[in-house]
Amino acid sequence: MSKLKIAVQKSGRLHDDSMKILKEIGISVDNGKDQLKASARNFPLEVFYLRNGDIPQYLRDGVVDAAIIGENVLIEKGNDLAVIERLGFSKCKVSIAVPKSSKAASLKDLAGKRIATSYPNTVNQFLEKQGIKANLHIINGSVEIAPNIGLADGICDIVSSGSTLFKNGLKEIQTLLKSEAVLATSPKISQENQELINTLQFRLKSVLRGRESKYVLLNAPNDKLDAITKILPGMNSPTITPLAKEGWSSVHSVLNKNDFWNMIDELKANGAEGILVCPIENMVL
Repeated sequence: MSKLKIAVQKSGRLHDDSMKILKEIGISVDNGKDQLKASARNFPLEVFYLRNGDIPQYLRDGVVDAAIIGENVLIEKGNDLAVIERLGFSKCKVSIAVPKSSKAASLKDLAGKRIATSYPNTVNQFLEKQGIKANLHIINGSVEIAPNIGLADGICDIVSSGSTLFKNGLKEIQTLLKSEAVLATSPKISQENQELINTLQFRLKSVLRGRESKYVLLNAPNDKLDAITKILPGMNSPTITPLAKEGWSSVHSVLNKNDFWNMIDELKANGAEGILVCPIENMVL
């Protein structure tokens, strides 16, 4: 039986988030310390633990069928590869930063200056669109130190919380792009493994919908049900069941987690009581 080969970053936050979502979609992976490859116990899948920057070429060559990879890496090294699902985790930015003491306040102020980066293609494309010329110094790792040792006037690197910039006395002046983890596929994937990818993607979509949704239960007087159901439409329509207390019903619904707190005052104003909000593990549509 064919096995789907999927690459993930071998360490770091993206690795941890990738393994977490595989677990959430019911795939158990045995991974001993320092292993470069591991098999799943309950799904025809092998996980390859690779350097993030090497993954695009592995996809291009067909060594792996798919990868969970940072979108920023694909933009830099693999924009010819297909992204089939945005995964919503490991979010970051690719940004230009300069020393806090620098008078540079925008990207235009770095025209003709030196920029250290691990993302030369991304920077060059952005500078070209802006009509700005700068001198790039390509560095792999520890980009933030470049201005402090006199190697560059600014840097371009990934920014998550901004703490690394702060520790190195840098300030962000321009965001080039925003990135998150994505599921990408190889152009050489077989038909058999494409079917496995379809199954994997179906499971991922169910988990991602669950992460973005909340299950809401509340009690309401019957004469307020019309107003409340207009606030909580649910996937199709809310579920309404009568309570033992005469004239009252229980209303069950699903809504986007980001909408709930905007609705709470309106729900209470329309007579909703005993409001419970529960997480959803998976939502299969």
